[in-house]
Amino acid sequence: MIIPIRCFSCGKPIAHLWEEFLERTQKGENKKDVLDDLGLERYCCRALFLGHVDLIDTAGEFKKF
Repeated sequence: MIIPIRCFSCGKPIAHLWEEFLERTQKGENKKDVLDDLGLERYCCRALFLGHVDLIDTAGEFKKF
């Protein structure tokens, strides 16, 4: 739903990097190069970024008032 604050496997703080990753990839930069520039070297952290699907807006549609 929301990008986790820390990596599940190694515990490295990663949430502060999400917005920059999203902006740069939407502009058309290569995802591998962006992850390298952000300093995400471990495969566990990279997998969180590459596999994340932002569903908060979709889930919010079903909230009862």
